[in-house]
Amino acid sequence: MMHVIESCFLLGATGVAFWYDGSDFYPLLISFCVMISVGALLWLAGRSASQTYAGRREGSLAVALTWLMLTCFGMLPYLLGGYVDNVTDAFYETMSGFTTTGASIFREVETLPHGILFWRSLTQWQGGVGIIVFTVALLPLVGGGANQLFDAETSAIMHEHFLPRITQIAKRFFGIYVLITCVLTLLLWLGPMDFFDALNHAMTTVSSGGYSTKNNGLVFWDSPYIYYVTTFFMFVAALNFTLIYFLFKGKGSKITKNEETRYFAAFILIPTLLMLVLQLIHNHGDNVEQVFRTTLFQITSLITTTGFVVTDYVGWGSIFTMIALILMTVCGCAGSTAGGLKMGRFVILIKNTKNEFKKQTHPNAVIPVRMNGQVIPEHIVQRVQTFAFIYLALIITGSAVLLVDGQSFDEAVGLAVSAISNVGPALGQYANGVVADLDEVVKWTLAFLMVVGRLEIFTVLALFMPAFWKR
Repeated sequence: MMHVIESCFLLGATGVAFWYDGSDFYPLLISFCVMISVGALLWLAGRSASQTYAGRREGSLAVALTWLMLTCFGMLPYLLGGYVDNVTDAFYETMSGFTTTGASIFREVETLPHGILFWRSLTQWQGGVGIIVFTVALLPLVGGGANQLFDAETSAIMHEHFLPRITQIAKRFFGIYVLITCVLTLLLWLGPMDFFDALNHAMTTVSSGGYSTKNNGLVFWDSPYIYYVTTFFMFVAALNFTLIYFLFKGKGSKITKNEETRYFAAFILIPTLLMLVLQLIHNHGDNVEQVFRTTLFQITSLITTTGFVVTDYVGWGSIFTMIALILMTVCGCAGSTAGGLKMGRFVILIKNTKNEFKKQTHPNAVIPVRMNGQVIPEHIVQRVQTFAFIYLALIITGSAVLLVDGQSFDEAVGLAVSAISNVGPALGQYANGVVADLDEVVKWTLAFLMVVGRLEIFTVLALFMPAFWKR
């Protein structure tokens, strides 16, 4: 059924192509026909299934296969229209979209027709809310299947089930997601953007994606209004959606009192003030407001994994290279559209490390890790530690592949971190997020890191464990 839903998005992009009388109309229309035909056949084949309950193993497999299949079908418009001449680039661009990474093989996006541009933005918008969460919201499953799909796809460390049914939670999240997208579209439209650009940038901002309709992104408009509005919504999209839900319920104090949110805000403000001072000292700008605006925007863009680039941050020096890698690794809050390790996991690691030092002088003491006044169960702490270890191991492995390919050390590490954290821009010559010159093996490696990072590592890597396939 997911293919049927996805075909509706393709139909929307086809409608945009028709409206603008673009050359992409028939490629999108054919892709729509293929997608809905396959979806209908799979739906008919599944109607006779005798078992609709899905366990954790089935949930992980269904989520991983869904992302893979939709990426394969989603790349059809690029290939059929001739906008990409090989499967590797088409797959990479589509996977980068669905995982909201935002790295692109296109050097000149302004040469693409409107329908394709809209499709690129739609892939990120779907990936932001989570394809499976979207499915659970609109097509509730029977039995425990919805719970397993939701848990396998969403990124929260511990889900706060504020409603009794997973489908109700998914619907609330999806409703908030749509509302935020609509509000941002209106605000951008009130600025210097036309409606098409406003809608596309709203979708890629709320999804923490970063695709743009212009070659130089938001720099095209060079508008303080656009910068500040986009910065605010990048921050909002990287907050835990459960807290945003409570905000709409009149419980805004849950956001301000939340430890993860406070750490997240500090990770934006402290580097911003530091880099502002350093840039002013080194005369990188005479207009204090402009330097503050671009610094705040760029740091927010990196830590939220949105990936918009409005300045040459590589020129800020080695100190910012280190800061950028930290921001691109830790990233936004759990339960948000952002990628990365997640600030919640980082806080748990910091607190657990602090407790270990305390136990050096008090070996018999029982010191639990607490967040927001609540004790974090030991198995959750261990899972976070395991996650962080595998996360680092994947970065090292990915960096090694890129080093063998001939990339410099900073570019290799930057690309690996950017891919697994779903950031987009990296370091060195890839700071703009354009990776057209990379070899095919590297692109497939980065695409794998993208989906592993987007699906929180365990969901994908578990498929490669022999125990996963045993009864």
